[in-house]
Amino acid sequence: MSEAVIRVSGLSKDYVMGPTVVRALRQVDLEIMPGEFVAIMGPSGSGKSTFMNMVGCLDRPTAGNLWLNGRETSLLGDNDLAEIRNRYIGFVFQTFNLLPRTSALKNVELPLMYAGIKDRLGRATEALEKVGLGQRVHHKPNELSGGQQQRVAIARAIVNDPIVLLGDEPTGNLDSRTAEEIMALFQELNRSGKTVILVTHEEDIAQHCRRKIRFRDGKVESDEIVEKPLDAIEVLRAMPNPDEATTGV
Repeated sequence: MSEAVIRVSGLSKDYVMGPTVVRALRQVDLEIMPGEFVAIMGPSGSGKSTFMNMVGCLDRPTAGNLWLNGRETSLLGDNDLAEIRNRYIGFVFQTFNLLPRTSALKNVELPLMYAGIKDRLGRATEALEKVGLGQRVHHKPNELSGGQQQRVAIARAIVNDPIVLLGDEPTGNLDSRTAEEIMALFQELNRSGKTVILVTHEEDIAQHCRRKIRFRDGKVESDEIVEKPLDAIEVLRAMPNPDEATTGV
């Protein structure tokens, strides 16, 4: 069996707020294998976002251990964590986080620039073509729809060929049809071998994933396999086509 791409043992995170200690994660043990498509769910304050921050090396645990692709990350310094984030993890956020005055191409080039890669133009163009934006490379974010902006963000997330894609409510700002289009893209990336982990509070979005992990009060409440994940392409085919004009008789 393959080694887990993400493994946490006894993972805990406390936040000290004056005299109060908020226990955001409590002794979490969890493994995610290469090529999985996982939804992380739970109510506000359940610990799901804190868990994603730990997995994404954006924060450090108070206690416990975390291994990413076999490397223990819990005690690494800031420079090493930044290298791991840029090399192994692609981030996609609800608010896209694009530079507003910069073209799609330049936005996608940023992780390559941080990594010191010279062939930025070719790789960024290829990533945009993978997400269906080969004809929009020179457009700025305000010249793109919300769905197109999220595609730029996904291209930026995959341009360094990470082993894990982390999405924080990536469909939260999108209408239903555009959300399905984005989920179709995530499913395609997952079929190509990417491990995909999405934080979502939407049950219908989670049904596109192959595993659902629910957090509550800083602990894993349930961990279940989705027997028949929704196929986003099939869902899109069943939706009314917004380009078809409707007329009354």
